[in-house]
Amino acid sequence: MKKIVLPGGAGLVGQNLVARLRAEGYSDIVVIDKHKENLATLKSVQPDVVVELADLSKPGDWQRHFDGAAVVVMLQAQIGGIHYQEFVDNNVNSTRLILDEIRKNKIPQLIHISSSVVESVADDFYTRSKKEQEEMVLASGIECPVLRPTLMFGWFDRKHLGWLSRFMAKQPVFPVPGDGRFMRQPLYVGDFCNVIISCIENNVRQGIFNISGHEKVDYIDIIREIKRATKAKAKIVKIPYGLFYSLLWIWALFDRNPPFTTQQLQALVAKDEFEVIDWPGIFGVRSTPFAEAINETFNDPVYSNVVLDF
Repeated sequence: MKKIVLPGGAGLVGQNLVARLRAEGYSDIVVIDKHKENLATLKSVQPDVVVELADLSKPGDWQRHFDGAAVVVMLQAQIGGIHYQEFVDNNVNSTRLILDEIRKNKIPQLIHISSSVVESVADDFYTRSKKEQEEMVLASGIECPVLRPTLMFGWFDRKHLGWLSRFMAKQPVFPVPGDGRFMRQPLYVGDFCNVIISCIENNVRQGIFNISGHEKVDYIDIIREIKRATKAKAKIVKIPYGLFYSLLWIWALFDRNPPFTTQQLQALVAKDEFEVIDWPGIFGVRSTPFAEAINETFNDPVYSNVVLDF
């Protein structure tokens, strides 16, 4: 019967987390998000969840939801985009206001969703703002576990593997930069949500945990696995990195919110390798094999066809 508040809960992790919390019997869930279309999608599949349309970077009526809360899972994040202020607002300014509400309402449990990029060699808008966000949480004096996931995929994925699968389904050719041998450690969001639920149920109060995918998979092999699972007909074609970069740069001239940016391309090829810890043992959850997780992502009878707005 705990009241759980999910700031930024209409995105990839939030939608999956709500589905799994409801399956575990949690009924008092509040999702606050500024994305109108994705909140509507959440409400359509989870009608019993309370939703609030609000910009978390600005004070407002949304703050009333923290009264009586037992758990806050801080999910709000600007992941992509070409304007730095959006990252500051959604990753930093919103966090400052949420931490104030947690203190004011004496909420007993916070779980902060950080990112593996805080240890990345990349230097982009997302990385900079997530580092600042995590530093703010750690300096707040509020006890909480800090979870740092790597690239995630799963149901409701609109920006990463989900977007790639939809592009592949529509186009006869799927371009891959360079040789495509860019090692990734993709994390199934279903496993990550189970880690969060374990933190809630076991009242985990502190610690920084790198929640990395347990399998190292090259980018081109991820694309091939998506093609296999979705039975797409697109031909995978390798093109020079410089040409790929130029095409993304041109795309951004005509699209205010491009699905893949030059900064994200640079992060893709940055050759990061993140620590792999025994999070299945620590949190008592299963690490789903990559191929099995891809099948669940794209072939689930209930959630695979639910697509969030970009």
